[in-house]
Amino acid sequence: MEPLFFKPDFKERIWGGERLKHFGYDLPYPQTGECWAFAAHSNGHSKVLNGELNGLSLNYLWERNRGLFGNIEGERFPLLTKILDACDDLSVQVHPDDTYARVNENGELGKTECWYIIDCEEGAEIIYGHQAQTKEELELMVANGEWDRLLRRIPVKCGDFFMVPSGTIHAIGKGIVILETQQNSDTTYRVYDYNRKDNDGNLRELHIERSLSVTTVPSIEPKVEPLIQMLEGVTVITYVQNEYFTVHKWEVDGEATLRQRKPFKLVSVLNGNGSILKNGKEYAFKKGDHFLLPHGFDEYKLAGKAEMIVSHV
Repeated sequence: MEPLFFKPDFKERIWGGERLKHFGYDLPYPQTGECWAFAAHSNGHSKVLNGELNGLSLNYLWERNRGLFGNIEGERFPLLTKILDACDDLSVQVHPDDTYARVNENGELGKTECWYIIDCEEGAEIIYGHQAQTKEELELMVANGEWDRLLRRIPVKCGDFFMVPSGTIHAIGKGIVILETQQNSDTTYRVYDYNRKDNDGNLRELHIERSLSVTTVPSIEPKVEPLIQMLEGVTVITYVQNEYFTVHKWEVDGEATLRQRKPFKLVSVLNGNGSILKNGKEYAFKKGDHFLLPHGFDEYKLAGKAEMIVSHV
């Protein structure tokens, strides 16, 4: 049994840029906005880079080799991991929950997500929640375009972590690079887009009616209280544990002995390099790599100096 390294799927976005090159990627577009690192969705697929499963997509493995994931149930792979480069403000948006999406989006999952701020410019901000106290007030402020009054802006710094439940109005601001862990969904409702035009000169579509239907009022922004564990060779910071995902940060410095006893673990290397040691074999990793530890991987060692975001269900 070996770790499975994945080749990301890159997405062109009008707000994207070229900073994902800093992770060692050869970018396909001058405005590359998203790196879909672990993706098993109809709109994007990541593929295995190593071993006997080389070239197979994550979705293929989910459908035909469920044992890699502990034989957990579900029609689709539960998670989607992205790195986003916001060289311009993203649209102000909101996501539905599972119940609404299932009925209104052809059985799609809802979208609860979370963000780890990898890098940001000085003075960078996100939009995180809103100021309306009732549905009527929300509808009126949206109809009148009172965006400065409605939207809650939050300054950010590197290393911040935010939970973004479905129903939360939000937007990533200009100058921010994040790692996003989310439900495996691509359903987004745009509330406001700064009257911005796409590359064809057209205003991008808004989804006001659906946005108003799914937005939580009053707004709720969960407070994240990280749990820190100091282990030999690694510090484990747990940001969130909920029904959708658990997300940790691993700060490796030296050699650490760990165990993989979850259905699977998704690991994204944000900085540094090192290796995975298992059964006398060594698997090197570096900044920008993404690898999956399958079910039954059990005890292994991590060696090196690196920062990683790790997620599982």
